[in-house]
Amino acid sequence: MTKISIIVMGCGGVGRQLLRHIVSCRSLHARQGVSLRVVGVCDSKSLVVVPDVLTMGLSDNFLLEVCRIKSDGSSLLTLSGFGECQVFKDSESTKKIVDIASLLGKSEGLALVDCSASSETISVLNRVVDFDCCIVLANKKPLTSKMEDYDKLVTHPRRIRHESTVGAGLPVMASLNRILSSGDPVHHIIGSLSGTLGYVMSEVEDGKPFSQVVKSAKSLGYTEPDPRDDLSGMDVARKALILSRLLGQRLNMDSIKIESLYPEAMGPNVMSVDEFLGNVSLLDKDIQERVHKASLNGNVLRYVCVIEGSRCEVGIQELPKNSALGRLRGSDNVLEIYSRCYSEQPLVIQGAGAGNDTTACGVLADIIDMRDLFP
Repeated sequence: MTKISIIVMGCGGVGRQLLRHIVSCRSLHARQGVSLRVVGVCDSKSLVVVPDVLTMGLSDNFLLEVCRIKSDGSSLLTLSGFGECQVFKDSESTKKIVDIASLLGKSEGLALVDCSASSETISVLNRVVDFDCCIVLANKKPLTSKMEDYDKLVTHPRRIRHESTVGAGLPVMASLNRILSSGDPVHHIIGSLSGTLGYVMSEVEDGKPFSQVVKSAKSLGYTEPDPRDDLSGMDVARKALILSRLLGQRLNMDSIKIESLYPEAMGPNVMSVDEFLGNVSLLDKDIQERVHKASLNGNVLRYVCVIEGSRCEVGIQELPKNSALGRLRGSDNVLEIYSRCYSEQPLVIQGAGAGNDTTACGVLADIIDMRDLFP
């Protein structure tokens, strides 16, 4: 039985769903000859770990209790009297994680699983790389930080997995890595990598006002609490940067041309969320005119990332109606990959590209994929 020791960083929607999956898949993993041992779980302020990381793992009841209290908005500190665990706060948490990594990394192995959305994890991840720890990411920020941080993280490519950073559980990274490993050069990628913006663009194509679609998307829970977090294009830009770097481009975020769907005068520093929603109808006319112009050309508008050589940009593009991206409806992600072998007809990857469940499944698959690195 291969035993994989894990520390889960981040107890938001993805982190909690991952813990639930780990518990529910015990019998499946046992049949596969794998045992996942969660030795610690942390949020932004505290860490709970087993008293002896060499021999113990947090019980399934404990992991489900973590999910319950975090769903209620409580702190991990409330678990100090629940089961066998030790609790650390703030800077003590970071030190303890590094200590565990130094102890387990070069012996039986350790996987650091970052399900947070924070840049605070970058320094910890960079330190544990030196202990031969494995790293699994749903968090995009470590891969979109400065190049020296990126280079450090990918020092040992076999020991890092980040399928869920682009397209949630879709096999984007696996497909690209297989193509690149075969010597088939990828020369062009275009994709709709935001379920929110995919939904918005397909709805305005049907003639609905942009403002109405944005408000509907927010009420349906498709957007962040502040819809501008999606409409700014920054999330798509991070995904585009991850893909560009995977292809060997040494780019930074400021190298990417990003089209925001709202002007600076309506930005978070100028307007509150309610003020923005009250004025978003001012953007309807421009979007409607662009949709109409595209339709006269037999095209549709999609918010996409485009990667071609050192060119990397995200924004609205006119695309043929009969293309994979042109046929896109709703909140699916679609990625078209062009290479020597896929020159006339691209490799198309399509499916649900968001959601805690889908993302957590991608993270769990990444962890299992590293089983050969553990004794």
